[in-house]
Amino acid sequence: MAPAGAARRRIAHLDMDAFYASVELLRYPQLKGLPVVIGARGRRQGEPLEQRYAGRLHEIALHEFDRLSDYTGRGVITTATYAARQFGVGSAMGLMKAARLCPQAILLPVDFAEYRRYSRAFKQVILDMAPQMEDRGVDEVYIDFTEVEGGQQEGGRVLALRLQQAILEATGLTCSIGVAPNKLLAKMASEFNKPNGVSIVEADDLQTLIWPLACRKINGIGPKADARLQALGIATIGELARQSLPQLVHWFGKSYGAWLHGAAWGRDERPVVTHSEPVSMSRETTFERDLHAVRDRAELGAIFTQLCEQVAGDLQRKGYMGRTVGIKLRYEDFKTATRDQTLHLPMDDARAIRRAAGQCLKRVPLDLRLRLLGVRVGTLVRKADWEAAAHDPVARERLLRTAPAAVEGDPYTAPLF
Repeated sequence: MAPAGAARRRIAHLDMDAFYASVELLRYPQLKGLPVVIGARGRRQGEPLEQRYAGRLHEIALHEFDRLSDYTGRGVITTATYAARQFGVGSAMGLMKAARLCPQAILLPVDFAEYRRYSRAFKQVILDMAPQMEDRGVDEVYIDFTEVEGGQQEGGRVLALRLQQAILEATGLTCSIGVAPNKLLAKMASEFNKPNGVSIVEADDLQTLIWPLACRKINGIGPKADARLQALGIATIGELARQSLPQLVHWFGKSYGAWLHGAAWGRDERPVVTHSEPVSMSRETTFERDLHAVRDRAELGAIFTQLCEQVAGDLQRKGYMGRTVGIKLRYEDFKTATRDQTLHLPMDDARAIRRAAGQCLKRVPLDLRLRLLGVRVGTLVRKADWEAAAHDPVARERLLRTAPAAVEGDPYTAPLF
């Protein structure tokens, strides 16, 4: 418990509403209220229209936009407007499947540079008002409201409304905010009143607001854990809370069982972390068609090399070197395989990454076609720290010991390419 007279802890989770789609609607206001899907791959299909209507994109007639019904390929949806979601269309769904559900949807390609620009803009608004912010990705953050003006008023609602208004004025975008005693509850609360909503959860709201929710609403309970809970007759958070700690530890192990018990009772002491080192950097791509390791070897090799070059570029641009190189494959049956290899020294060179990742690729099965390929570099150290310790073996060894380590892969099987 907080000391007498201390401010009660108030943590907010801010989530931008359909972020990518909302950014596109700022460019194309004529699409507002219509089903729109973001996710086409390759060269921006909208470029000819942008050239033709430079400076007046709002004049593009609806019939000139690409439709989901005309799409052919293996791309997946990045996001969709709320109008499209009403048809059952959602993130990570294949575009071809989405075309069957909502063929009339307008299809726009992703524009990550524009999304990152808006991401920086809305986060700067937050930092100007509430500097204790934890960046959780391009469209969501945690914010410590505890000591900020308005952060205690009406449970944090006053500050949340101010943030919403400031972000809207600066970017034209809306967001949803949940405020609670901790991160766990705040993240759940931010989903209560989407879009453009504010939800407040107090400690004594646990039984009325949280316990009726499905267990999957807890961030950290994935599909496999949820399936096991369902098999045990546990569907809601309240039902999970009614299980004893020893029983959950028996079912799920000491660590995860204890965490499940605490989460069901709304316990979460994690602080808002304003800065953290990245654990790894990765790039991956889903192919337009399934590729065969032998018959499509040249194409796969080119894609593989490009991914290694992209990861190397990310490392160099952000000032990191990595010691563990890994690969990720997804097969035509949607099963996934990962392999890692830890090097003696960290590196940020594309050729070194390609060489190490190539060794990993020789140790995965190739009996099925591939639909996705990814390359990852982990066990990161700052390049400046590594170079500064160039003549100090003890300091270099300390850097390697403190770097977050990746897990070694399983035993390998057949060569790939």
